[in-house]
Order: sequence, then C-alpha cells, then structure tokens
Amino acid sequence: MSRKIELLAPGGDVNAVKAAIVAGANAVYCGLDTFNARNRASNLSFDELNGALRLAHEYGCEIFLTLNVVILEHEMGALFKLLNQLVNTTLDGIIVQDLGLFNIVKKHFPTLHIHASTQLTTHNESQVEFLARIGATRVNLSRELNLTEIKILTDVAHKCDVLTEVFVHGALCIAFSGQCYSSSVSVGNSGNRGRCSQACRDEYEPTAMGNKHPLNLKDNSAYFDLPELVAAGVDSLKVEGRIKGANYVHTVIDSWRKQIDTFVQTGNLIEDDSSLYKVFNRNFTNKFLTGDMTKNMFTDNPRDHSFDHANEKNNAISVVQIYDAQQELSTQKSEIDSLVKKKIEFLDISKRELTLEFTGQLNQPFTVNIIIEDKNDITLSNKNKKEPLRFEVQSQMPMQTADKSVVDIAAIDKRFKSFSNANFEIKNMDYSNLGNNLSIPFKELARIKKQVAFLLNEGKDVLAPVELPKLVNHEKADKNKTTLSILISDIKDAHLCNLTDGDVYFKLPESFRTDNDKYINVFLDHPQLIPWFPAVLIGKDFEEAVRLLEVVKPKLIISNNTGVAFKAVQMGLDWIAGPLLNTTNSYALLTLQEDLNAKGAFISNEINKPQMRSIKRPNNFKMMYSIYHPILMMTSRQCFFQQTVGCKKPRIDASCMLSCKKETTVTNVKGISFAIDKQKGGYPSIYNHEQFLNMDIVTDYADKFDEFMIDLTDIGSGDKEKLDKAVLLAHFQDLISGQTHAADQLNHMVKVKTRQQYVEGLNS
Repeated sequence: MSRKIELLAPGGDVNAVKAAIVAGANAVYCGLDTFNARNRASNLSFDELNGALRLAHEYGCEIFLTLNVVILEHEMGALFKLLNQLVNTTLDGIIVQDLGLFNIVKKHFPTLHIHASTQLTTHNESQVEFLARIGATRVNLSRELNLTEIKILTDVAHKCDVLTEVFVHGALCIAFSGQCYSSSVSVGNSGNRGRCSQACRDEYEPTAMGNKHPLNLKDNSAYFDLPELVAAGVDSLKVEGRIKGANYVHTVIDSWRKQIDTFVQTGNLIEDDSSLYKVFNRNFTNKFLTGDMTKNMFTDNPRDHSFDHANEKNNAISVVQIYDAQQELSTQKSEIDSLVKKKIEFLDISKRELTLEFTGQLNQPFTVNIIIEDKNDITLSNKNKKEPLRFEVQSQMPMQTADKSVVDIAAIDKRFKSFSNANFEIKNMDYSNLGNNLSIPFKELARIKKQVAFLLNEGKDVLAPVELPKLVNHEKADKNKTTLSILISDIKDAHLCNLTDGDVYFKLPESFRTDNDKYINVFLDHPQLIPWFPAVLIGKDFEEAVRLLEVVKPKLIISNNTGVAFKAVQMGLDWIAGPLLNTTNSYALLTLQEDLNAKGAFISNEINKPQMRSIKRPNNFKMMYSIYHPILMMTSRQCFFQQTVGCKKPRIDASCMLSCKKETTVTNVKGISFAIDKQKGGYPSIYNHEQFLNMDIVTDYADKFDEFMIDLTDIGSGDKEKLDKAVLLAHFQDLISGQTHAADQLNHMVKVKTRQQYVEGLNS
C-alpha cells in the first residue's frame, strides 16, 4: 500500500503533544488559550506552540492549530494579530469552524492551509464542494456518517483536491456536531465557543426505561474498521481527546500506530484491543460507522469504564477478585505513567539559545554569524550532544569609514534584539570583532536583518503584518421598513399567507420519500410559499432536496445547509442563509455573499445585543433575525426514545425517519424539563422548556434588520398550550409597526418564554 494514512492525535497540553509524537502520530492538533473549542484543555501558549512545531518537525510530525469556534465582531483585531503571528511560523494548518475565517485567510493569509472543522456539520457532497470553493484543503466529516457515506464524500473531496479525515476514537456527541446548543441554552456556555458543559453526560430523573443518563453514548472506536476506512479512501484517522492527558494520548496513539503499521505491512489486523481499555473510556461502539444504530450505543455510566472492564475481563465477582483486578489495572496505569514520562523526559520545546556575532573591518564585508543551540542539547535517541546550527550572512559591500551615521552597537541592537521572541532567547550578541567608526548603508543593514530572519524562520520569508481592513456598513434597501415573515410546516396553515404582507416560509423535513412529489406539489400549488431547508440532509434526502429545487425552481429559498445553497447557486436560484448557519460576524456574511452568492442571512440567535451591534451589512444584502421560535437544543441521528420511553425496534431503520412521530420529556436533577420531539421525516430533537421571545430587538435594531421572523410550526412546543396563530401573527405585526400595546398582549399569550441568549450572548 503506497497511500499514506495519517494518524492524527490530540494535544491538549505540552506533555500530550510530546506523548503523541513519541507514540508515532503523523500529526497533532492543539489549541491556544483563545479561539479554540476546548477551553477545558490546558492548551498551549504561543511560545509553547513554536517549540512544539520545532519538536514535531524534527520527528516528521505535523502540527495543526484549532481555531474552531465562531468569531465575534469585536474579536477581529485580536484574530488578525494572531494570524499575523501564525503566518510566520511553520504551522502546517489551521482547523476552522467560522465561515468568516475562510474569507479572511483566503484574502489576507493565503499561506495558511485551512481544515474545515467537524463543527461545520459536513455530511453531503455539495457541502464538500462548497468548502473546497471557499478554501478548505481538508474536511473533517461529520462523525455520524457511515462508511458508505464517507466513501461517497471522500470521492467527491478528492476530485476537489481536498483531503478527508474521520474521527476513529474517543468521545461521541449524541448531537450532530455544530448543531448542539444545549450548553448555550441551559447554562450560557456555548459549545460553539469551546465551553460545552456536556449536558448529554448529565444525570436526569430516571426515565420510564430506568435510565439516569439517557443521552450518554459510549465512546467511539473504529479499531477493527481500519480496512474499511482505508478502502473508503479516508486520508486522516483522527483521535478525539484534547482534555485527556499524556498517558491517554500515548496509549491510544501507540495502539493505533501498531494497528496501522501491521495492516499496511501484512494486510491483517491486531485482534487485541485490550490496551485501549486501560485508559479512560466509556466502553466502545462503532455503530455510527457501520450504520447499525442500536440502543447498545448508549451507556448509563458517563464516567471512566476502565476499572469496570478490568472486573469483566477477570470475571471478578467476589471482593477479593475485584480487589485483585483493580490492583492489576492500577499497576498497569502506573507502568504507563512511568513509560510516558521516560519517553518524553528529554523532549525539549524551550526556546533555543541564539548567539549573534557581528564582525567587520575597514574594506571588509559586515558579517553576522548566527549560532543556534538547544538548551537541552541531548537527543532522545542516542544521548549525544547536538552540534549547534551555524549560518553566516554578509553585506554585499565593504565597510567604509563613517561619514555621518555609524553602524555601532546601538544601531545593531535596535535592529537585531527583536530576534529574542517566541522561538529564540538571545544568549549573546558579540561585537568584539567589529571595527569602530565604520558604516554601511542602513538599507543594506535592513537587507541583512531580513536575510537573518529568513534563516531563523526555517527558510521562509517573514511576512509583513496585515492590517484589519475597515468594512463599509451599507444601509438596508428600505431604511424605513422592516418586514415580518413567518415559518410554517403544515399546509393547513397556508391561509396565514392571506394575513400578512411578509414572506411565508415552509419548513421542509430532513427526510423525504424517494421520488415522492408531496413537497414538490406543496410549492407548485402554493407558489407564494418559500422553501426552508434544514441543516442536515444526508444521502438520498439531500438528493431529494435537490430534485425539489430542480422541479420547483423557486425564486428564493432559505437554507440552513450550505450543500443545498451550493446547488441553488449552480441553478441560478436566490437564497438566504438560515439561522442554523450561526452567522456571528461581518466576514461570515462576506463569505456567504462572495463565495455562495447569498442574498441575505439570519444573524445567530446565540449572540447578544452588543455582540451584533458592530456587524456590518455587505452591499445589497439582507439581514434577518428570528424573534420568536422554539429553542432547539440538539438534533441527533440516534434515537432519544430508546433510553426514555422505550421503543420496540432493536435498531433505527429506514422507516424510523419517515414514519415515527413521538414526543416525551426528560427532566434534569434541577427539575427542569426539556421536550423531546420527533416529527415524521425529522431527526429526533430536544427543545428548551421556554419559547424564545425577543421583542426588545424590534426597537433596539429596527434600522439594522430588514426582516424579523416568527416560527409558527408548533415543532418542539412539547406540552405547551397551542396558541391561535392568526391572533399571534396579528400581535407581532402590531409590534413591528410600533403599536405599544402589542408587547403586553404577546407577554400575556406566551406564558413560558425567555430572551436569555439576547442578554447573555456568547462568552469569550
């Protein structure tokens, strides 16, 4: 086998990065203390990142940096400062969620390779094509996909000159990645900002099936699925775990390294995966990958299963047997700890010591001798001292007697002391062989400094800083008008079209019957309805959504899925980005407009009033916002009912999506209940007990938004009282038109409500 299979390891702190390198990782992904989706990891400082880059490259390993959160407008200055630093490192790639970052990097930092994060929920072919268009060189596919779907997307990616990576080990989210708002809604800490509180691991009141952790999945392990992943063409096998320690990382990566090498060399697999059970795990499942989604994917224990597995392995039942099994595992864990410490003991990422020797005499060139030494000058392999690296840079003209300006110690210090930075610590600046009262043109001195910088930057030009561009805030088309649109999902509500002058959107399901024209006929019979596409459309459901576009040819669509949007653009159809694309900054709007020809976008409901204040509208672009809707917490490909009220089916099959319609609730230990809703044609979803109602924004930002929307679908309303939609619509129209009584009437009608996200927004 000649194709390289990359093993990609997590590096939550310096020791974990080192452990990954010595265990045989081909690449490591890690984060700084800003802009990354694992705030609970220790993460790296910028100096440590540079040291890790040097160390990794010495061992033939790459480093990818996670910038995988949505970005707020006020953070753009800090983001540009960081990107200006990153382009002058030897970083091998950045992992990105925010669509605005694609626009920024493509325009201003094109030397950085972009990897599309799993948070972008990539699960259909046209999403891959879109990501390739906006600059992705690699796509981390949704971890809910099966092997057949992965192969299809990988084939498309390779045609676009894009690599694919797949999670093969570690924690599983029950929600579609990038489509989980549970932490944001319940405790104000968004998973899209790296602050997930793991509500899916929480304890709830016992369900009808007797489960206290009904949302908790086992960990992912594709250890025995390697041949199928290779056959699917996957380029990178990714291990989750940036909040795990060095022992975990080393054990898992070492096990996977041996498995990959054995398969490449012999075509066979190692059948023993016992080493994976010696470190943190919640037991293992590969059911997403095989497409066999059963209730066995769940476990009612969200904590470490390694000690339970030791008991099971040893058939330990009695107190003595359990004690012996636990002692044996504790000994093995101690041995792992000692092994890892010994292996990484001499791996040094501290700044290298830099000596600069400046020499020059009359009629001789001015010369800079560069000497680079490691503080810890012992190699891991042979304990021999490393020889210092030496370079020499000379002026292109001899030194002459100074007429006015002298190249003296002060002049040199001013220019060369900046090399005491994230990579180097200046040990000595030696002027002993530099003549007095001599000079060369200062332009030549600047050229020498640039050449020294080039050599110290591993042969890469040091790029000048790019300034944050000032964007123009264009006015909305009609400065004096803000319209009200509505969202429905039942054709019985089509009569509401007659009660409003605004747009009426019709919400489409996530699953369609193949070659069934039910929804096509909805739009052909009611041309005033505008199709509203969901965030997740996989396989034949994506194909049916595209067929609807081809037959109906609507003048406008709303899409929460970039794949559908990409197809619409190819067909010459106008589209607007829906709220589940989670747009939080001006540059994301530019990406949508410039690369996907979007005519407008809903601004994220996760951000608050101050965070949306400085978002700038592109020219001829609509800005929209949903002011009333059920609050989605998560959507899953798994079934929430298996662990709550139970289900007679042993596994999810093709009919579940189309035929099942159920609802129930789960209640956490604080006594707060959440509605679990499964519509026919929809994925199981969980909604907050409160309805989102934000009337303040109507007066706060009447000049900013072209349109406010209200959701009248009843989806996710749980057991709340069903309201008269015509009356509700009339009150909202009064609110938009500025009638003061409307707010009181809406507060009276909507009993259980919140605007918490508009107040709290996204935490830094």
